[in-house]
Amino acid sequence: MNKFVFTTGALALTLLAGKSLAWDYDGHRLVNQLALASLPTNFPAFVADAAAKERIAFLAGEPDRWRNTPDLSLKHCNAPDHYLDIDDLPVHGLEPASLSPFRYEFTAQILAARAAHADKFPPIDPAKDADRTKALVGFLPWTITEQYAKLKSAFSYLKALEAEGTPEEVGNAHQNIIYLMGVMGHFVGDGAQPLHTTKHFNGWVGDNPRGYTTNKTFHAWIDGGYVQRSGLKREDLFSKVRPARLVSSVESQGIHTNVFPVVMTYLLDQFKLVGPLYELEKEGKLSSTGEVSRSGHDFIAAQMVKGGQMLGDLWLTAWHYAPPDIYLKAQLAKRKLAQEKALEPAKP
Repeated sequence: MNKFVFTTGALALTLLAGKSLAWDYDGHRLVNQLALASLPTNFPAFVADAAAKERIAFLAGEPDRWRNTPDLSLKHCNAPDHYLDIDDLPVHGLEPASLSPFRYEFTAQILAARAAHADKFPPIDPAKDADRTKALVGFLPWTITEQYAKLKSAFSYLKALEAEGTPEEVGNAHQNIIYLMGVMGHFVGDGAQPLHTTKHFNGWVGDNPRGYTTNKTFHAWIDGGYVQRSGLKREDLFSKVRPARLVSSVESQGIHTNVFPVVMTYLLDQFKLVGPLYELEKEGKLSSTGEVSRSGHDFIAAQMVKGGQMLGDLWLTAWHYAPPDIYLKAQLAKRKLAQEKALEPAKP
């Protein structure tokens, strides 16, 4: 959620009811700041600069700020990046463990399933689908994986520029990395909010045997209202963050190639908490009145820490496994050779 469109009170919750937003701006900032706190001292020093840390925190809200434009092309490509409705995968004949790490291959599978089994899917009213996203179940794990790959690429060319580039080129590479780290943090933070992993993202839909809330303010309340009311203490959260570590099970012959399975495991773990989150609401432990419950407070605090921890791990892994940018190194070597030749004295 974007803090610039969020205010407390019932009116704000009503206005936001139709949007699938995760953590408000302050919450997303905090996830990025928790990730920064987890990084080791040998992580590139420019990231620890006060201005860089502030920009990384600010950029945590960037993908939600993109939501504020009326441009349908941006809405079409941005909105599904914030979620994955895991409980809708079986309807399409898909299992989480077998999903392709390639976004467009997965999209083709989704659309093929809808075409082959049209009877399972109610027709979509075009008037309520201006950005053409209703047939999608979301792209969150692909978005995180792609952002990770972009960050790893940036660390790769930074290494080449540090060896043979100009100070201006190195500075620009630093700024690119700061941007990518900040924006990537938003989506990893989204993943820590269980409502971003389910079709029940804003009140329970369909069969409801346990009588969970169907209130369309539920998502906004968890993102911002309850976070503010529960009085999360930053120092308590930072004390729970362990040092970042390399993610596992993603190496092939010594080359770090694909974090998609790790990202999917992360999201599946949060999906398991959808029911417990609704149970907390049903039991009155996420209430807007009365005493703040310890269980509700601890649930939200744990999710914030999980998001920051996962983000720090991915940042560290991208830096550690960034391969040499062979092409750029070759081009820089050619440039250096040409510059040296230009400085040679002319032959008589």
